[in-house]
Amino acid sequence: MNGLSVRASTEADVARCHEIYAHHVLHGTASFEIDPPDLAEMKKRRGHVLDLGLPHLVAEREGCVLGYAYASNWRPRPAYAWSVEDSIYIDKDAVGQGVGKALLPVLIEQCTALGKRQMVAVIGDSATLPSIRLHAACGFAMAGTLKSIGFKFNRWLDSVLMQRPLGAGDGALPLV
Repeated sequence: MNGLSVRASTEADVARCHEIYAHHVLHGTASFEIDPPDLAEMKKRRGHVLDLGLPHLVAEREGCVLGYAYASNWRPRPAYAWSVEDSIYIDKDAVGQGVGKALLPVLIEQCTALGKRQMVAVIGDSATLPSIRLHAACGFAMAGTLKSIGFKFNRWLDSVLMQRPLGAGDGALPLV
């Protein structure tokens, strides 16, 4: 797919992930953070994902990381143990080059293999149409919109919630 490969991230990738994310925090509405976390915090966040046994992936072309994706617990309560939330961030110069289409299916596949049953996307800003389209193309359905839930760049922003089943979804009891 356009020379892209997807693999598990390594600690050496965190600086590049930090650079990609910082741009989104400072210039976009995909994240509702106002100030980018520092590199140490990004390393800690990746470590937390891995400690949960969840995937943290990068997509690269010719050795250059163009985007990353990871899953995190949807919520901390035990009843949510089979549900995850996805996060995807793409380098500003690689948007529209299929990076998200390379990352999201692999993330879905890996979370399914872990026995997860639902994946939720929380998309910052209802005007983030590329992310909404990507998730729809990967089997997510609209679950709702939280109107004016965040305030950034001197304006109110919505959050779009999308959801897709993984594996048997709610058609069978989870494996415990």
